[in-house]
Amino acid sequence: MALDLERSKRISSQLVEGLRGKGRVLILSHDNPDPDSLAAAMALKHFIVIKTGQQCVVAYGGIIGRGENLVMVKELEIDAVPLEKLDPEDFQVICLVDTQPGVGNNSLPANLPVDLVIDHHPLRPQTQQCRWFDIREDYGCTATILFEYLKAQEVSFGTKLATIIYYAIKSETQELGREWCPADREAYLALFPLVNNRILFNITHPKVPRCYFFSFNKALKNARIYEDLLIFNLFSVNNPDMVSEMADFLLRMEGVALVLGMGLFNGKEIISLRTATINLLAGDLIGRIIGDLGTSGGHGLMAGGQIPDVDSEPAAQRRLQAVLTDRLLNCLDRQERKGKKLIPS
Repeated sequence: MALDLERSKRISSQLVEGLRGKGRVLILSHDNPDPDSLAAAMALKHFIVIKTGQQCVVAYGGIIGRGENLVMVKELEIDAVPLEKLDPEDFQVICLVDTQPGVGNNSLPANLPVDLVIDHHPLRPQTQQCRWFDIREDYGCTATILFEYLKAQEVSFGTKLATIIYYAIKSETQELGREWCPADREAYLALFPLVNNRILFNITHPKVPRCYFFSFNKALKNARIYEDLLIFNLFSVNNPDMVSEMADFLLRMEGVALVLGMGLFNGKEIISLRTATINLLAGDLIGRIIGDLGTSGGHGLMAGGQIPDVDSEPAAQRRLQAVLTDRLLNCLDRQERKGKKLIPS
């Protein structure tokens, strides 16, 4: 069996015993949460409510902006609230899912201790100071870990939660085509019969506003190619998810092995890196590119980062783009420095 139910039962049993009677629980996703982060949060909430009866609140920083995610939240009745509407100090237990302390992509105040971390990204030093943590770098999805908890503890769940977890695995691994493990596949197949297909169709075919297509235009207009590398700048964006969505889209171009994209949202530069070449190790590469400018993290094929307090002036944006471009080219020992426009004038 691909699912590691023995490990999940041991960890989840310790969690249940440790949490029982401890008061209100805050479950926080990473900022601008994606389906995996939301699914993991909702699955953990369901698990705790059923096993201990404690009140749980799912929260997130930033916004939920991508069309698919908005439909997912609405149709599957995902009860998540912006962290700015809460006082984290009102909770006796704080949990992070699909993110870790000090990583820079969650809005939890740095002075607050974290009790539980469940994630599939590389283990961070601060995470080891938490009372409980379950970090599985080989898993494609954090939601798969939570599915194992439910399975190991024989916690039943309905169609909506099944659809949430299924869609998380589907989107995070691109239908088991990217960075998945056998446990993800087993969870994906086990959940499929329980999925609401009508809702799943609505999620994967969302209507989008006209401004959505402006981002495509900006990405294409500003993209430059350096041999098999493509770099684009969206400048200011009203939805931070557009950076990663455009990076995924442009990676489809023939002859392109790596895409680095950026865009400014609320004073923070959002960086996204995508590659089709596993030996480039996107998570390590983006850390070297961003360096001391901000924070970053990722896996073999995809990674992201944030640079705080960035000037919104176009000239400042271009200077930052030049710095990041130069660092990327140096990291990969590329000689081409000028680059050429994706779409000639």
